[in-house]
Amino acid sequence: MSDTMDTYILLGADGRPYRSPAKGKWGGHRGSKIYGRLDCPAALRAIARGGYVRHRVFFADEATAVAAGFRPCCACCKDRYQQWKTAREEGRAWTL
Repeated sequence: MSDTMDTYILLGADGRPYRSPAKGKWGGHRGSKIYGRLDCPAALRAIARGGYVRHRVFFADEATAVAAGFRPCCACCKDRYQQWKTAREEGRAWTL
């Protein structure tokens, strides 16, 4: 048995990376500041084409992604994306 524990790099609410013993439950794209489910069809297509991976980040939970300034994906988080979009159009902050 190994003495080293696997760790994962996640982004915190402050947008800074940290080590975690648990895998992230949400993924995101650092450049576009979009987050979504790990099984998001749009993200999986981008990864299959060879893109996206170098800009991929992970979050422990959805609230952390929002706190870090990421918006919901319109492909896999349609309801939350609509709420975010409406809040933005009305000039107000969006929260979960």
